[in-house]
Amino acid sequence: MSKNEEGFVLKQLPTSIKDGGSGSGPDEGVEAKPMTRDEVVLARYGKRQQFKRNFRIISIVGLTSTLMITWEGILIVFSGGFKNGGPTGLVGGFLLSWFGNIAQVLVMAELGSMIPLSGGAYNWVAILAPRSIHKFLSYITGWITFIAWQACTASGVLLCGTMVQGLVVLNKPDFEAKAWQATLMFYAVIAMVLFINTYLARLLPSIEVVFLVIHCLGFFGVLIPLVYLGQGNNDTAGVFQTFFNGGLWSTNGLSFFVGSVSTMFAFVGVDGATHMAEEIQHADTVIPASMIITVLMNGGLGFAMLIATLYVIGDADAALSTPTGYPIMAIFTQAVGSKSGGLALSAVITVVMFFAAIGFLPTASRMLWAFAREKGFPFSSYVARVDSRWGLPLWAIGVTAFINLLLALINIGSTVAFNAFTGLSVAAFYTSFSIAALCMLHKRLTTPHSDIRWGPFKLGRFGVPVTIIAVLYSAIGTFFSFWPPDANPTVETMNWSCVIFVGVLFFAVVHWFAFARHTYKGPIMEVRLD
Repeated sequence: MSKNEEGFVLKQLPTSIKDGGSGSGPDEGVEAKPMTRDEVVLARYGKRQQFKRNFRIISIVGLTSTLMITWEGILIVFSGGFKNGGPTGLVGGFLLSWFGNIAQVLVMAELGSMIPLSGGAYNWVAILAPRSIHKFLSYITGWITFIAWQACTASGVLLCGTMVQGLVVLNKPDFEAKAWQATLMFYAVIAMVLFINTYLARLLPSIEVVFLVIHCLGFFGVLIPLVYLGQGNNDTAGVFQTFFNGGLWSTNGLSFFVGSVSTMFAFVGVDGATHMAEEIQHADTVIPASMIITVLMNGGLGFAMLIATLYVIGDADAALSTPTGYPIMAIFTQAVGSKSGGLALSAVITVVMFFAAIGFLPTASRMLWAFAREKGFPFSSYVARVDSRWGLPLWAIGVTAFINLLLALINIGSTVAFNAFTGLSVAAFYTSFSIAALCMLHKRLTTPHSDIRWGPFKLGRFGVPVTIIAVLYSAIGTFFSFWPPDANPTVETMNWSCVIFVGVLFFAVVHWFAFARHTYKGPIMEVRLD
């Protein structure tokens, strides 16, 4: 039954946001055209439909799977977990991250089903937090989520650029890779991603389906030759009973948790579906389904690839010191016994990393657009615009691209400082999730079950224990994401993510007291259902 048959009338309320043609409606209430189920859900939270809902379950699974790229990601960030943990630590860290992320996804699936808005965590906090603190808490959550997606986009695009450099070094060992070259590659990748997300935006759902197929076929394209041709000599004891404490930490336990941040990074991005919520058909059911499918599928593929890689490792020291900057390229070359084979397998991962970059930009820009819609970001009246001809938040897309172009300049001055974005992504994602999850836990414990507006997917009696497990895991991940890889770091090896994290939050607080506390109200009511 359509919601229109239930007698809903949509009244559009005045708003000050100008959006180039999709802006505020008349002051007087007018009856809307027949409303879809998704439009009714939006209207319940005061929001009007501004985008075409072109994404369905397969295309959004394609987006979230290639945002997460777990089997590729664990190989790309292999060195951090191998240095602090070795083969055994990598296996344990992967399982910890996988099961911790399953708990996180179950909580986010329930929240995304209840409140399918593009703001994600900050919208959840604004609606579920106690009224006395919901404004400031949701505002801070919005900024933390903004940090997460900008850092994730920047690190993903740079990884793509530096992997291209690595392929060149692998093919021509006398080539000397420079930081400025990586930054230029970053700019080239951003330019291509920007083109696809604007001129080809209407094709993005279909493109993501193709990416999903390549993501899965690429897994077998790498795994089969790796296992069949693998020339490593690791046995079961070498994989499951060999631990390295390369950071010289006081205990192996500390070394394990520091190294586990690498495997946690291989799982970030699954909540991308929530930020595309207003472009997904039947969002309240598709969002939870896509996140659960993604974390189970990507976790399984990632674990299989990790085990296979650990068994075929040859000279680990040579791999870790490879001039390509990516140990997996050396591991591939050693395993298949030829440079051309190593190049081919490494190229597969590089291509899929580019696919991930294509997904990072729309997800980060939709989150920024949603936050600006609530006037939580500077110059919100511009950033929140939706172009009527393109049907896209062009300002938010442009601002996201511009921010990343600026961030890429950090790499010229210090590659170590830029690499801090890996830990920063984990810390910001986990912090924003924890705030939202704790608000949901408080709501669940203090409000009668019948008084909560549940979505189609709910955890029921498992909600409390699953949320507690997810929050505890997130606290561990956040804490260790700020730690350096070595017990006695130098300026060059220090993890500067904490400085960036605190710096952005300081700016957010200043902006709050100077401007946002007067304009940010939480969800702005654009429409009302009668």
